[in-house]
Amino acid sequence: MAPLRRWLLLSSNASWSPKKEINVVSDMAKWKRSQAYADYMGFILTLNEGVRGKKLTCEYKISEPIEKLVALLNTLDRWIDETPPVDQPSRFGNKAFRTWYAKLDQEAEKLVSAVIPKHLADAAPEVAVYLKESVGNSTRIDYGTGHEAAFAAFLCCLCKIGVLRVDDQMAIVFKVFNRYLEVMRKLQKTYRMEPAGSQGVWGLDDFQFLPFIWGSSQLIDHPSLEPRHFVDEKVVNENHKDFMFLECILFITEMKTGPFAEHSNQLWNISAVPSWSKVNQGLIRMYKAECLEKFPVIQHFKFGSLLPIQPVTS
Repeated sequence: MAPLRRWLLLSSNASWSPKKEINVVSDMAKWKRSQAYADYMGFILTLNEGVRGKKLTCEYKISEPIEKLVALLNTLDRWIDETPPVDQPSRFGNKAFRTWYAKLDQEAEKLVSAVIPKHLADAAPEVAVYLKESVGNSTRIDYGTGHEAAFAAFLCCLCKIGVLRVDDQMAIVFKVFNRYLEVMRKLQKTYRMEPAGSQGVWGLDDFQFLPFIWGSSQLIDHPSLEPRHFVDEKVVNENHKDFMFLECILFITEMKTGPFAEHSNQLWNISAVPSWSKVNQGLIRMYKAECLEKFPVIQHFKFGSLLPIQPVTS
């Protein structure tokens, strides 16, 4: 397990806190060549294959670390209930989010320490940074695909130190990431969070991207559901509990009014693609172009010993 060995070597010198490395647009080339980019993208694609053709409701192994991660997310959810929105003149960006976030900021290392075994305790501060980055920005009270990427990076780090394993793949997406989405939707609704760097009607979604990738993979080779069906309200209502993609569509229709083709034009266009495998491939390309290769998103990404900025070593 090379990443673990490398981390142990680095951390024995000093456990260093991840920091921003992409400060100007020309730094983006450094990111695309980095070990962090290769490992992050590899992680996303491995999970994409792992959930291919599988329903959210199918049976899969649930390990102890998976259960602990769900408990961590349940704690974040409970804190929302304990931190109701405050009365304020502005409809959006409820300031109670800052109170909620301050609690996470304070408790993050402790929460992560409960997930990882004692002999890896030194990794907790580094891994906790990604958890704190994954819930939105407390100054702007916004949330976007960069925050979602931080949560995927958090899970990737847990894989690299050996807490999560290859046979946890389905549970990582269906159990942990899906629970994360539920908590993020509750945050977005409760505190009326702004979409970070939203492209409005031209973006795929105001807040998320990964569930569309993994959700389209789930639908590959489905016997009856085709991309054209996801704009059909009846199909969504009947199948959303099985498929992440349809769960996302349901949330959009709850949050937005008016014709689907107008408020979610990109998704409307995707419904014309003939097969789910083509949708999946197209979304992966779009994710790289619209999220991972966009400076406003990646300038906030943090690099440490687990996700290093150093170039890929072959």
